[in-house]
Formats: sequence, C-alpha cells, structure tokens
Amino acid sequence: MKKLFAGMFTVIAATVLASAPAFGQAAAAGARTAIPRMAGKPDFTGVWAGPGFTHKIGPSDTEANVIQRYPTNIMSPFQPGGEKLFHPDPTGDMAKDDALSLCMPVGIPRSITGPFAQQWVQTPTQIAVLYEWFRTWRTIPLDGRPHAKDLDLTWFGDSVGKWEGDTLVIDTVGLKSWTLDETVNEFPSNNPNSKQPRIAGRWHSDALHVVERVKYTTPMSASYDITIDDPKIFTKPWTWNSSMNLHPNWQLLEMICEENNRCLGGKCKGN
Repeated sequence: MKKLFAGMFTVIAATVLASAPAFGQAAAAGARTAIPRMAGKPDFTGVWAGPGFTHKIGPSDTEANVIQRYPTNIMSPFQPGGEKLFHPDPTGDMAKDDALSLCMPVGIPRSITGPFAQQWVQTPTQIAVLYEWFRTWRTIPLDGRPHAKDLDLTWFGDSVGKWEGDTLVIDTVGLKSWTLDETVNEFPSNNPNSKQPRIAGRWHSDALHVVERVKYTTPMSASYDITIDDPKIFTKPWTWNSSMNLHPNWQLLEMICEENNRCLGGKCKGN
C-alpha cells in the first residue's frame, strides 16, 4: 500500500513540476503600478500563482510551483478521536485511500494550495475562481449573504464573500470529508507513542469551516491567509499565512487528469 501511494504521488509531482515553466513563457509585461479597484473595492481579476507556488518571480514572468503541506507546528491539538479522523486507516478502496489516482476532484481547501495556476474573474457582485487543476471552479457572492440552509455536502462546499475594508473574506462550509492537503506517506504524529499507522494523506471532516482572507500587499501580490476550523478534529481553529503573485502573461492551460494517467487507480505503467 505504501509503495502504491508513493508511486502515484511521485508521478503526479513530476508531471506538475515538469509543466511549471509553461505558465510564463512570454516576457514579463503589464506589471501594475497601482492596485486596481472595482466599485470602490480591490479588483483581484487576473491569473495568480497561489499558495502552491514559491512566491519568487523568475525570468520571463516564471514562478516555480511546490507540493504544499500545512506545517504541523501551526496546528491545534487534536480532539479526543480527532487524530483517527485526521489520519484514517486505509480501506483498500482507491476512491477513499487515494482519490487523486482516480482523477477525482480535490475540492476545498486543497484546490487553494494546489500546484497549479488559478484565474480570478471579479464583478461588483461576485468572484469566480477558475482552477487549472482538474479544470474546476467556484463562484463566490460578495454581498455578505449567509450560507444556504440544509446544504448538501460537496467537494467545494458553499462559499460566500464579504469585504472587511480592503480585505476579501471568503467563508466556506458544507464540505464533505476529504483530503486536506498534499501530504503523502508521513507519520501522522510527532508523538513516538502514537498508535496511528503511517498512511497516505491527511483528511478533514464534514464539519470543516474554512475562512480565507485575501489582501493586496503590492499591486502585483496579495497575502492569502487560510483558517482551518474543524471541531471534530481540532480543539480550536488554526491559521496558515501564505501569499500569491499576479502573472499578467500567464493563461490557464487545459489539464485533463484522465489523459495519460499512468497510475489510474494506483496501477502504474510505463509511457
């Protein structure tokens, strides 16, 4: 099982990193000198290298992506039984143990920190975020409305937005239990007496509440803070501070997971 997970992740990581230069092949141009505004609020329209990148601009508007994981030292203590939910035992069902190998969506919050570009399209009333990874998207109303009632649990949940000054606050609930980040084959606990096995993945529960806070720090970059509030797993919320860079010459490329997937269902084969 461990070799299967490691092999699948290695193939995906190699594919991701090999494709990174394609994001910024043209010479850098169109750098902003002022933060754009729309209806009095900051306008985030553009193609961004999100938290799943190095945040270091290279030649010709390039930026390398990374396999992003939440540091364990910022996480809150586990609730009783929380560690078991965070690191569930393998089931033998690839749709649960390694869903990425079946090209299933990674959802929120994993799409936010994924190693692919994302395009934001803003209007005065909503923002659409288009993720290159799996060609998925979400729309976020900006009128401060509450969440819908009786939500069906989904991969991307129900996101609503509001403004706190010039900070965009995105609140998401209604998420099905799913993988949290790109962690693969790490020991789930720093405690040497932990009885949890070494397995692939860290999960969140269906009680997850995600709050994103995005604010321009320069005309070409923004802070991106993600708060994870999962009362079934952690004793209190915790926050990871990241950032994203605008790339005026990037465009989203077509990413079809099922095409040339050499490890479909964990059954790897050569080219």
